[in-house]
Amino acid sequence: MKKLYPLFLACALFSVTASAQHADRSKFIKDSLDLYISKALTNWRIPGMAVCIVKDGKVVLMKGYGIKELGLMNKVDENTLFMIGSNTKAFTATALAMLEANKKLSLDEKVTQYIPEFKMADKNLTDQVLVRDLLCHRLGFQTFQGDFTFYNTDLTREDVIRRLGKLKPVYPFRTRWGYTNAAFLTAGEIIPRVANGHSWEAYIKEAIFAPLGMQNSLALSKDLPKSLNRTVPHTLVDGRLTPIPYCQIDGLAPAGAISSSVNDMSKWVMALLNNGKVGQRQVIPAAAIEATRKPQDIVGSVQHLNGETNFELYALGWFIQDYSNHRLIMHDGGVNGYLSSVTLSPQDNLGIVILTNTDQNMAFEALRWDILDAYFKQPFRNYSEAYLKQFRANAATEQANDRKLKDSVALNLKPALPVNKYLGKYSNEFYGNMQVTQGQNNNLEMRFEHHPKMYALMQPLGGNRFYVTFSDPTLGKAIFPFTVQNGDVTGVRVKVADFVERGAYEFKKL
Repeated sequence: MKKLYPLFLACALFSVTASAQHADRSKFIKDSLDLYISKALTNWRIPGMAVCIVKDGKVVLMKGYGIKELGLMNKVDENTLFMIGSNTKAFTATALAMLEANKKLSLDEKVTQYIPEFKMADKNLTDQVLVRDLLCHRLGFQTFQGDFTFYNTDLTREDVIRRLGKLKPVYPFRTRWGYTNAAFLTAGEIIPRVANGHSWEAYIKEAIFAPLGMQNSLALSKDLPKSLNRTVPHTLVDGRLTPIPYCQIDGLAPAGAISSSVNDMSKWVMALLNNGKVGQRQVIPAAAIEATRKPQDIVGSVQHLNGETNFELYALGWFIQDYSNHRLIMHDGGVNGYLSSVTLSPQDNLGIVILTNTDQNMAFEALRWDILDAYFKQPFRNYSEAYLKQFRANAATEQANDRKLKDSVALNLKPALPVNKYLGKYSNEFYGNMQVTQGQNNNLEMRFEHHPKMYALMQPLGGNRFYVTFSDPTLGKAIFPFTVQNGDVTGVRVKVADFVERGAYEFKKL
């Protein structure tokens, strides 16, 4: 669901040796890739991975590595399901482009033409938003803005669209790119309005999954736990690799709910590389594929280990980059416990799919670049080792900071005010309500209206500051400061991990 940004951009992280520069790269895929992946699984602590490479209409590699769940020896195979997160967006954008090719809608029509109840916080903008704007993240929101409210909560799709209308953009309309999952949900909800009442998930199954032969793929997150051949999501909790619950994001399904395997994804990738054809059948109109690949926005610039700095663009459900003089159509995906990447190099008729069942790795990204380097006859740079070095350094810094906070908690510092002053109901205009209750000793607990299965444990750090640990580890750890006026608590600032949302929420005490 989440677009994951490369954390490691400096090419100084890794210097290519002279021997690597002159190495024969033609044998990397056949002779060295299994060893590379095996080492990556160990070094990055990844339970399971699945990889597929297609070239010139044929599968070069399709293989599962590792295990489905930590502690169990159930091996990943080519049909094992992983959540693909934001790689769902390409399916949604393609579905809408297919409907346009079939004269059912126009991507340049106003959203209100199809969803009359759609609104923007600035009413003057409501009738200016086009379907295309939803699919390329240019509504003016900051990246991930609103996602704590929308992501893995009990809100329905109708709730999300309605609440999106209360979200105040940070930037002027169409002036800045900002990744907006709720916009993709809104785009997906146009489908039932123009496709004879078919829901988004029904249309994806009937128009894409079935004709491509993607028989194991699932459109909704609620169906993954019922599957027999599925992975389990994992994350790192206090440095330990831990299985975690499946996220339930069907309220944002068109933005990130699909689960698939490398076998099924190979069929999707091959169709996209063949202008939508499967054999002689035109499953996806060529015009629809072309529409999704036209650049719409400048995201920024990207620096690679090969020393190149290139623009990163966004089309409809796809990022576009130039790399070693090759145009790449690509996307990453991340939801609780999963990271994935899908990469197309149309001029080379090359496609790469990488699926992993932990959300704490950059191997899924590194492997893509090292495979591309092999096909593009570039030196072996070992992106995995370069990324891992910086990943470990960052993790060590975070762990040291967290130890300091835990040491402060261990001092049993009392809050500035009696504990009962902090208790009560709080509200945020956008999110809704939250309750602070008494825990053990001077600890507090925070429970959120739209996260019924999640709570936050709050331990005093002295003053009006509390060290916060979420029961859902994906939300991270934080410090929540309460605001006080004339001896009374008036509010609290809530911040979750940047993986979910980068901004903070101000809750006022009722």
